[in-house]
Formats: sequence, C-alpha cells, structure tokens
Amino acid sequence: MSTQIRTPEEAFDQDCIEPAGCKAVELLIEPRDRDLGGFSVRRVLPARQRRMVGPWVFFDHMGPAEFAAGDGIKVRPHPHINLATVTYLFEGEILHRDSVGSYQAIRPGDVNLMVAGKGITHSERERPEVTQTAHRLHGLQLWLALPEADEEIDPAFYHYPSDDIPRVEIDGVPIRVIMGSAYGETSPVKVFADTLYVEAHLRAGQTIQVPDADERAVYVAEGELTAGDTRIPEYAMAVLSDKPGTELTATRDSRIAIVGGQNLGKRYMEWNFVSSRRERIEQAKTDWKAQTFPKVVGDEEEFIPMPE
Repeated sequence: MSTQIRTPEEAFDQDCIEPAGCKAVELLIEPRDRDLGGFSVRRVLPARQRRMVGPWVFFDHMGPAEFAAGDGIKVRPHPHINLATVTYLFEGEILHRDSVGSYQAIRPGDVNLMVAGKGITHSERERPEVTQTAHRLHGLQLWLALPEADEEIDPAFYHYPSDDIPRVEIDGVPIRVIMGSAYGETSPVKVFADTLYVEAHLRAGQTIQVPDADERAVYVAEGELTAGDTRIPEYAMAVLSDKPGTELTATRDSRIAIVGGQNLGKRYMEWNFVSSRRERIEQAKTDWKAQTFPKVVGDEEEFIPMPE
C-alpha cells in the first residue's frame, strides 16, 4: 500500500469521491452457491467483477454443513497445476491424501498448504471415526496463484498445527496471522510472494485497522462489519481500496478473514487448473483425460472426470 504524499490532482482518480482520498471499499462481492456433491459452498472468488485479490484466485466458504452418521465429504481424486491450495477449518475434520504420499487429517485451526506446481492429484474425504456419527463441517478453502518462476516447481505438501499459528490481541480483538506478516507477527506458513491471510473475532462495537498490502479484501464468515460508510453483510467480501488507516468495525459479533498481497498479473483458470499460460491449461486437460497425472497414494481407484 502506498503511503507517499500525493498532490490533490494525483489523489483524485476514478475510484475517489473526494480529492482527499478514496472510499474504503471499492467493491462488494456476494457469493454464489455451488453444490460439491452432498454439501454446498459459497464461492466468492473468482467473481465476474473481480478475478483475484493479490495472489488469491479462489475463495470458497464451506458450510456449515450437517452430515448424518454414515455420510460426509467424499471428494474423489482430482488434479491441480501452477497453484497452491490452503485449507482452514472452523469445525470438523477433512482427511487429505495426495500423489506425493501425504496422509493428513486437518482439524480446526490447522493450516494445510498443498503446492501443485507442475502437477499434483489429491482427494478430500473423512476418516471412518468421523463419519460413524453425526457431524458438522465448516471452513474456508482458498487457492493461491504461484509466481511465474514457481509455477512448475515440484509438488509438495505442508501441514501446520493450530498451535504453530501466531496469535495476538489488538485492542481486545483476538487475531491469528495465518499467512504473511501483520500486527507484529509473522506466520511460519510458506509463501511464494507477498501474501496476507489474517483471521479475527470481533465483538459488536470493536474495531481493527486493516494491515498494509498491495491489494486487500475482507470476508465476513459470521456477523457484519462497516468500513467507512459501507456496510459489509455476512457472507460478503469487500475489496478494499489503498486508503491509509482503513478500519473495520463490527456491528454484530463477527468472524472475519482478511486476505491480500502482491498482484501477480493475469491468470487463466479452467476447472481445477490455474496458470499464467493458456496452453499450459490445455496440456493439463489433455493429461488428465489420458490419466497420466500421478495417482493419489492410497486412493488410486476413483477419480473425477474432466468436465465436458
């Protein structure tokens, strides 16, 4: 975020109402419901109005979903390229398997970072110990674009237990710095470019200042906020301007995610593939149809076909 002094002429642009500065919120994005086979998600990014915020190219809010005994998440093996996925749960558990041999249950507060690089296959299911009773699932799944120099790196998987994620309290607001640096804390979660991901819980009437980043947005997973004169309702994402000192105030008890970071340039996306090169996506589609992607270790029999 720029903090340099600007002349009134420089400060006045198409997003500003007053020469003294821009509004806090540039855009409000309402999610679209998507069925993932047995449960629905709220898909925020990519949106027609905005494809990315910093390196973040995909943002899904899962649940809260209720599952009866014997039921649960059954996402069959599927591929990714040139991106990294981030899974973060509020409630429940997901069992992650992938083609580099990872077998990891993710639980609330943990961070799963899967780096697809030149190509990875993974599945998301639940352990029998979880599905044998009624249970809930609630959380976020996000995708990061990789810088062009890192798009074809070897695939990898990183798991960070909840206790490893930094916590800080600012003016009575508990905050977790999940990725990047903010509020005097730096997360151990691996990043490939300037990346911001922060979670905060605000009681009604509490206020926090948004950390600096080239691009920033806030998602309201629960509750309601205001930023300047803009109301941000539950399940909406507000793309924020670079207005210095932007503050968020909770009008109800709220759980929020602040995301952002470096703009990495244009990315193409089709199905589960993201790349800076359209021809790379076409190659990935051909490879998946031919089933030449590596298999998920321990989950080799099933797969999700390439959509026609």
